[in-house]
Amino acid sequence: MSKLVKLSKLEYQLMDILWNRGASSVRDIQQALPTNRRPAYTTVQTTVFRMEAKGVLGRAGQSGNAYLFEPLITRENAQRALIEDLLSIFGGRSEPVMAHLVSSGRISMKDMKDAEDALKSRDKGKKQ
Repeated sequence: MSKLVKLSKLEYQLMDILWNRGASSVRDIQQALPTNRRPAYTTVQTTVFRMEAKGVLGRAGQSGNAYLFEPLITRENAQRALIEDLLSIFGGRSEPVMAHLVSSGRISMKDMKDAEDALKSRDKGKKQ
């Protein structure tokens, strides 16, 4: 799936479990959530079925009478969608985000060098 798909916070949590564990049942997904903020089984089940309808999850088989679900999108696709959503808040401008990352100390010189290298590589590819 190449289009960017927006995920809610709970959907992202469920995807994170599936990206890390692989195909899992609704019960396994629900049990993997933190106990102090674990939603009810039916909430997780409803969310999983909605994610299946969105095309971000698919059925990977069965274990007993429980369906196993697996991610149909990559972590990178979901992260890209989150970043695009964040940038849209700033009118598509990345400067406020970068300024915050710098001032908060959440970006290192290595990160900046890697970003610079990626920009140079992208620009080099456009010239050819």
